[in-house]
Amino acid sequence: MTKKIRWGIMSTANIGVTKVIPALQKSKYNEVIAISSRSIEPAQNWADKLVIPKAYASYEALLADPDIDAIYNPLPNHLHIPLSMAAVEAGKHVLCEKPLGLHAADIQPLISLAKKNPRLKVMEAFMYPYHPQWVKIRQLINDNAIGKLRNIHSHFYYNNRDELNIRNRADWGGGALLDIGCYPISSSRLLYGRDPIRVFAQITPWPGQEVDCLVTGMMDFGDATASFSVSTKIENGQGLLVSGESGSIQLNRPFTPDMDSQIISLQQDQQLNSILIEAANQYSEMGDAFALSILNDTAVPAPLTSALAHMRIIDAMFLSAAENKWINL
Repeated sequence: MTKKIRWGIMSTANIGVTKVIPALQKSKYNEVIAISSRSIEPAQNWADKLVIPKAYASYEALLADPDIDAIYNPLPNHLHIPLSMAAVEAGKHVLCEKPLGLHAADIQPLISLAKKNPRLKVMEAFMYPYHPQWVKIRQLINDNAIGKLRNIHSHFYYNNRDELNIRNRADWGGGALLDIGCYPISSSRLLYGRDPIRVFAQITPWPGQEVDCLVTGMMDFGDATASFSVSTKIENGQGLLVSGESGSIQLNRPFTPDMDSQIISLQQDQQLNSILIEAANQYSEMGDAFALSILNDTAVPAPLTSALAHMRIIDAMFLSAAENKWINL
């Protein structure tokens, strides 16, 4: 039998119960054996619905379970670091939702703790790079299919109509830049293979909101650029356009393709071609990649140092919006 990593899920957050848990249950190297909440009722309800053997009424009880190998942390942003650190201290591997913290300074204690526990794997849960469409787009760029990469533009919108939603609370790490702005920033770093040298951002005021609901950002990579817009108050939509000196690549659903086949539009020398990408579960792919790093005792696919660099860019964008100027990194 294939060795499997036994997971405990920290909270009944929507992304966990609708996306990550079903994906882990369908993956090759993982199984979900426990779920927890702040009271037993929601934990037991979801354990029954998703056929999870154990339900716990507290996060502490989950961490105390000796049968659990790894913890998935989808809690609100302000709880990512403290509960992930508690999991490491309990001897568990950790996959934590993004963004890892509210500020770059938040992440350093977790990095220090992980270094003291080198056998434990800790990773930020960006799922999109594991989808085959991103494997293909990186291959095309590496194969010089569009010439030298010069510009990346992306957008990501959804309309959050629930005023009580945690993403509308500034003290819990709400707002568009932390919630979904992390995707254009992460994907630009991924495709260029380096960090920007300076950034600029504008946060457009939204009546009655304490968090940023519409953000436009620019990143200077020296000989290339990236730009994006994100919003939690605009109707659903997303897209990515990658432009090189001799061609371009376009993705219609770069970040949440769900379980549908995807089309990559590749333009070369003014000729447009479509590349079919078969349906895949990017959460399952991420889970298996993380599990293999545990089973083989190899480095995680995305190190915490990358999460720290990512968070520094977000901090700089908030500063840029506040001071209305470019911020050097």
